[in-house]
Amino acid sequence: MPTSSASTTDAAKPSAATGGVQSLERAFDLLERMADAGGEVGLSELSSSSGLPLPTIHRLMRTLVACGYVRQQPNRRYALGPRLIRLGESAARLLGTWARPYLARLVEETGETANMALLDGDEIVYVAQVPSKHSMRMFTEVGRRVLPHSTGVGKALLAHTPPEEVRALLARTGMPAATEKTITTPDGFLEALEQVRTAGYAVDDSEQEIGVRCIAVSVPDSPTAAAISISGPAGRVTEAATERIVPILQGIANELSTALANPANNGQA
Repeated sequence: MPTSSASTTDAAKPSAATGGVQSLERAFDLLERMADAGGEVGLSELSSSSGLPLPTIHRLMRTLVACGYVRQQPNRRYALGPRLIRLGESAARLLGTWARPYLARLVEETGETANMALLDGDEIVYVAQVPSKHSMRMFTEVGRRVLPHSTGVGKALLAHTPPEEVRALLARTGMPAATEKTITTPDGFLEALEQVRTAGYAVDDSEQEIGVRCIAVSVPDSPTAAAISISGPAGRVTEAATERIVPILQGIANELSTALANPANNGQA
């Protein structure tokens, strides 16, 4: 059958702006919009938020469903599919690998254990760690999941999230007390986030584990919400130590941000 030029839709044409393929750009944009909406949306919602016509969205979603990256629910809405899990887990491992040289520098310059964490849905997941050389040190298993309200990295990651979205997240997760110092009310947590925005860093002062103090900052402009932190005994991570550590954390977070934006430089700490 002869192929006519009309058979090539706009969605499959190269994108003039980036040199990419427009249909791929649109498909990934829809996936990100689904993630931003909590993982499940209707076609009309996607059309409204993306500005794309319904027939274009329907065609793209059919392809994503066929590939397993999206699934159609019984209520006709679309949800992120299980095939994305493998991609996400592999990407998280690589992100942790890329971050390790920067975390190692954090350990060298602060003396404390360094961590990297991501916001995965409503939870915090630790994707990398370099331990302190001290005999008394903190250890968080890579892959461990915790709730945001009791951690410094959770505060750093949520500091610039709209309050109504923070309240919705806390309503879904609850706010169980890990220690007697854990923040257990939405108002208290929102007040803590305001302090993070003012100070430029977050603190977990025995809120996840008694006697452990953590200082955290977000990684600016990270492709996925990420934060790095140091953690150690409260007797070492004092207020005086915090004043010295925060600029180091912020500087390395900025360097890591630059490295993540330039993949060719990854691993060149």
